[in-house]
Amino acid sequence: MLFPRLLLCLAAWALCSSGKPTERKERVVREAPLSAREHDDAQSFDYDHDAFLGAEEAKSFDQLTPEESKERLGKIVGKIDENGDGFVTVEELKAWIKFAQKRWIYEDVERQWKGHDLNEDGLVSWEEYKNATYGYIL
Repeated sequence: MLFPRLLLCLAAWALCSSGKPTERKERVVREAPLSAREHDDAQSFDYDHDAFLGAEEAKSFDQLTPEESKERLGKIVGKIDENGDGFVTVEELKAWIKFAQKRWIYEDVERQWKGHDLNEDGLVSWEEYKNATYGYIL
């Protein structure tokens, strides 16, 4: 009678030790990257330009001369300095980067919407979506 109980306890111990842990680990939540470019300041500052200006605005800055670029950045810094004290704080810089990213997202959504709204009635029907998205397959 002792042997079956010992065998049962041993089996229960083996099942418990091989099961999944009951402790739940916290999931890591990461914010979306500020640019699709690689962040390596030793190679270039493209990531920073995208984050600071937004992807579309950064492209236009790439075409400017250094003098024009400095002039336009000076105007942007005036917009970033919300309290007008002549300095840009970390909070003001974060707010500007969020603004630039949201602006790019809203502009991209608008472009996508126009691309799907084929009859330009302000609405995207299933047929319009299907044709714009899968039309080349159909």
